[in-house]
Amino acid sequence: MPDPTSGPALLGTRLRHLLELLDGDVAAVYADLGLPGFRPRYTPVVRALADAGPQSIRELAQATGVTHSAASQTVAQMTKDGLVTLTAGADARQRIVRLTTKAESLLPVLDAEWAATAAAARRFEAELSYPLSRLVDEALAALRRRSMRQRIADVALHPAEDDAGPDRPGAAHVAAHLLADPGHPKSPVRNPSATTAVRTSENNRCADGRVAPGGENDQRGPDP
Repeated sequence: MPDPTSGPALLGTRLRHLLELLDGDVAAVYADLGLPGFRPRYTPVVRALADAGPQSIRELAQATGVTHSAASQTVAQMTKDGLVTLTAGADARQRIVRLTTKAESLLPVLDAEWAATAAAARRFEAELSYPLSRLVDEALAALRRRSMRQRIADVALHPAEDDAGPDRPGAAHVAAHLLADPGHPKSPVRNPSATTAVRTSENNRCADGRVAPGGENDQRGPDP
């Protein structure tokens, strides 16, 4: 019997667990270095500001490879911890982030930790059949091309024979909810036929998941 915790079905859960293991141990190293409460996600921000000077949150998001929202949350927490300050930029809506004296005093320790962590990560990847950093890059690029939301909707609309999940009854309901968003490329607002396809697929589906012959959108034509 296959391991129920392996495979793509629990991918998100397993990725979160992997990140918890990695971040948890790095945070423990910071505590060992006398920096309890210092979070691993702070280091890329500190290094970006140390290398390039004060930056906007948008610039920090680009420099560290995260979303604007994630960068904003990190900066807010770092402000509470006394590591950065925020000042108004040229645009009234823009905030410029600067390192505090406290953060600058930590740079020698953080640089040493960063180098040690990078070396440990290279050794860790050497144990794997495929470099994790390269796989992450490929996964992020694939999601930039097509989001997971779009992929789920596509599978629900066009289930394949080897897809266990989408063939279950009710899958079309999932697609209908997703496609109700006008921003979705296959939204009924942009493509009215999408709703018809979902409704027909639901109504004409047999108990075993196949589309019933003779349905209103049955495109097979008459039997020979």
